Amino acid sequence: MQRFADLSSLPAEPNPFVGREADVDELVHLMRVSRIVTLCGAGGIGKTRLALRLAARLACADAGGVCVSELADLEKGQLREQVAAALGISGELVETIGDRRVLLLLDNCEPVIGECAELCRDLLRACPGVTVLATSREPLRVPGETVWRVPPLSVGEAGEGAESEAVRLFVARATAARPGFELTGETRPLVVELCQALDGLPLAIELAAAMVRVLSVGQLVERLDDRFRLLAGGARTAPARHRTLRAAVDWSYRLLTPQERLLLRRTAAFRSAWTLDLAEWVCSGPGLAEEEVLPRLCDLVDKSLVVLDGEVAGHARYRLLETVREYALEQLAESGEEAELRRRHLTALARLAAGFRESLAPGVRTSWPVIERYVNLFDGLKAEVNSACDWSIAIGMPETALTLLTDIRFLLIGSGRKLDSTERLDRLLALDAPQVPQGLRGRATIVRGELALAAGDFEPGLRHVRAGLELCSAAGDVYGTALGTIALAQLTGEQAAIDRALDTARRSGDLVLESLAQATRARYGLHQGRLHEARRAYQEVLSISEELDNHYGRTVGHIGLAQVARRSGDPGTARRHYESGLSLLKHVDARQQIVSCLAGLGRVALDEGDLAEARARLTEALLLSRDAGLRAGIARRLEAWAALVTAEGDHRRAVLLVAAAVTLGGRQPDARTEDVLRPARESLGEAVVGVLWAEGTRFTADQAVACALEGDLPEPPAVPVVPVRQDSRLTAREQEIAELVARGLSNRGIADELVISPATVARHVANILAKLGFATRTQIAAWVIGSR
Repeated sequence: MQRFADLSSLPAEPNPFVGREADVDELVHLMRVSRIVTLCGAGGIGKTRLALRLAARLACADAGGVCVSELADLEKGQLREQVAAALGISGELVETIGDRRVLLLLDNCEPVIGECAELCRDLLRACPGVTVLATSREPLRVPGETVWRVPPLSVGEAGEGAESEAVRLFVARATAARPGFELTGETRPLVVELCQALDGLPLAIELAAAMVRVLSVGQLVERLDDRFRLLAGGARTAPARHRTLRAAVDWSYRLLTPQERLLLRRTAAFRSAWTLDLAEWVCSGPGLAEEEVLPRLCDLVDKSLVVLDGEVAGHARYRLLETVREYALEQLAESGEEAELRRRHLTALARLAAGFRESLAPGVRTSWPVIERYVNLFDGLKAEVNSACDWSIAIGMPETALTLLTDIRFLLIGSGRKLDSTERLDRLLALDAPQVPQGLRGRATIVRGELALAAGDFEPGLRHVRAGLELCSAAGDVYGTALGTIALAQLTGEQAAIDRALDTARRSGDLVLESLAQATRARYGLHQGRLHEARRAYQEVLSISEELDNHYGRTVGHIGLAQVARRSGDPGTARRHYESGLSLLKHVDARQQIVSCLAGLGRVALDEGDLAEARARLTEALLLSRDAGLRAGIARRLEAWAALVTAEGDHRRAVLLVAAAVTLGGRQPDARTEDVLRPARESLGEAVVGVLWAEGTRFTADQAVACALEGDLPEPPAVPVVPVRQDSRLTAREQEIAELVARGLSNRGIADELVISPATVARHVANILAKLGFATRTQIAAWVIGSR
């Protein structure tokens, strides 16, 4: 019987193994229950290092040996001979191994993937003591195989002072390249940004870290646009495919079939992600029939070049790692197909948008699940829409992009997300493109005005809507005219404009537009105190939306009826409507409406004295507003929070929050503001309230949200350092007057208190300001309070 070679030793690791602790633990367990595990992943993702670390763990706990066989440079027909040599045996592998226990590590199986599959099948059938651990860009596809996709290293902050895996790896390798390297407050966010841009790919991170011997981290981030040239300094002793980032991707690309290469480079037309339908519409063409897209896409997923990235609207979503996409973009540019692919990309998205528009056409009764899928689909493809518009701008042909944006106007305006289509719409409308029909330009201009209105920019909104309405009227565009008339009514609130909007909407025969017109009538009726009119109009909105099975419209109706009920002193009815509205939008990210329902429920709870429920609901509403970047929404939520903390007795925080709410909302204080300030003055005094108000008006949105949610308060006003000079010391009378200023008294009040003339008080106050170097009475008050 032949003797095996010594299988007790594994290749020494050249540097410390960083991260993947949980991955190794999971794989150790997996290897105990599966006889063949294949680690799959893109080139440079760390399959070999992970496999060697796993093999070392298993070797320590197992009496059998470990045999490592490197296959990356193998020619076809040499596999069995290579494995036998690694085992130190000759003859037929299956018979020679027999019952011997051995862990066989087959590294980089891609060049001989078919032979590897056959060998593993034979060994697993006839040799009960053999366990196989393989690394490959694609599965072996043998019976009993467990495929484990090697993930990128985590790239975000790990929390509690710990760094993410990617950052830890960068620091470890950077320290080796430049002793003394360490993270600082300045470099930490740059390293995180770098690791995110490199997709958490270990090879790319190691190559980047090696460059700190000649470049700063900031320079590395700046030069990542040319990552293949930048990351070209790997170790001379590393395999050729790992010496540069380009070599790693090149090696994977050369192993693809012609059709796989064709599809890979064409998917680079997608900026962020795509679905199968989009891939079939955009990537099919010469050399790749539409029916061939799915099998080739499966091949690229198997080979770890395309990533399956969850689902969007019930469709599988795919994407490329950024490094792979940059390589594919180079191949696409060299192919001469890029212009045609960009055109197909825009056309495919416009085709989806047209489907959404048609689902809302007059006379069509589309079920809500269909509308819901469109909403979620475009939410997931927002980056693709922006990319398509950018290309239209670049080539100076805006017509298709303008059609796309106007077809999804309800999604742009009603979503409550960051309105990032505004700038692109401006640039599209600014292009000198006489081929754009007048009606289309008019509709797009109206949408631009509606976006301005949604962002709280009244003047530009009114200007754009009027211009768009004029264009639509001149073109005889009935739908666009109705749309513009409604938008004008929304902006002005004039009764005549509202009546025209409702009449125009009814004549158009479009129930969606009629619902919008009724909602406009209801909103202004509510704001102007005509509650019966508002209730009737919101009931019309609800009735029309129920007929259309439009959950979004039904939610608008419920929110409006809840607001009417709350204003009428009926909290029970208000709560029922808010809860009904909230239940309708469970599967759509309509944040503006969800926030309105949550905030409404918080206000109702506050009215009823249930402070715990109010805090819970208002917290949800404020978090959603913050995450969506809704500045106006944040301001409204902060005002509700000010009322809440007033009820809880925290007047200091209440003043800060209401001041921030007024400033962020760009409005003047009103009766609701006074409801917060009045009890604060009684509790804290006029001077302290003045200091707090001034501080709150300087809050950023993030600071104000932190103040509400976490109780973060600014440091108490610093006591100014008064120079020790005779003319800087306040006289006894001036000190007395400063104390009265801190109590909030006016000059007349101080004069009455001290029985002196107001002119004398004014002179003393001027002297105090000059001696202390202050400009306002509020600063005097802060100094007095801080000196106590």
